[in-house]
Amino acid sequence: MSSESAKSEAGGTLYIVATPIGHLEDLSPRAVAVLKAVSLVAAEDTRHSGRLLQAMSVDTPMLALHDHNERDRVVKVLDRLEEGSDVALISDAGTPLISDPGFILVRAARERGLRVSPVPGPCAIIAALCAAGLPTDRFAFEGFLPAKKGARAAKLERLAEVVPTVVCYESPHRILDAVADIVATMGPGREIVIARELTKSFETFYAGAAADVLQTLRDDPHGSRGEFVIMIHGAQKEAADTAMEEADRLLKLLLMELPVKKAAKLVSEITGKAKNELYQRALALKDA
Repeated sequence: MSSESAKSEAGGTLYIVATPIGHLEDLSPRAVAVLKAVSLVAAEDTRHSGRLLQAMSVDTPMLALHDHNERDRVVKVLDRLEEGSDVALISDAGTPLISDPGFILVRAARERGLRVSPVPGPCAIIAALCAAGLPTDRFAFEGFLPAKKGARAAKLERLAEVVPTVVCYESPHRILDAVADIVATMGPGREIVIARELTKSFETFYAGAAADVLQTLRDDPHGSRGEFVIMIHGAQKEAADTAMEEADRLLKLLLMELPVKKAAKLVSEITGKAKNELYQRALALKDA
């Protein structure tokens, strides 16, 4: 018997259940069975999830658990689990915890030795990547890009040198600005693919050079509607290596006159690279 199984014998199981991102038939038979069998469903939005459960003839009681109340509701859910009841956690769509609430609950459950079990299913990141035609051997998921233009541009400048495919979510009212910032920071020719309304009636993929995709979105009357996954082809490794060599060169020059922290801060401002990464490289260079 595993140590986890031994510890959780007296308690219930917290199931992390993936729900459809659009098409209701993507909900697996196992997910339906779990949602019917548990004593409680913790849902990000009980009204939204209530319609899904009703469509699947699931009448299990629900509890709202979202970003604004998760810390307060965790104890209540943990108590139910420790009493021996099984609980399912679902989000509005897709896999819980992936840019959705649930981390606090799952971590707390594991700290108490309770069993946490995934019920796999839809996930917008994976659904978008597998149909995008971009490299998928490695990818970096960045969640939602910053809402403010300055912070978003700074983030994209750092991501411009990431070698794996970059994946992020974006909202309809910021999608055009976000793609415009990709063009400005990564260049008009950077290859991107944008998935809109995955598995829904108006599912659309926009692919090509960033500048061309931006124009296509502007021309499409539905281009600013729905939910978006942005995928950006990673930087060529040679270009990323060259950029880091330049950062190291600047660090070496500045370290001759400045403390490590100050040198890293200045090079971060010059190159757009993460200050913490540059600080670590500056320490290594100074020791060398």
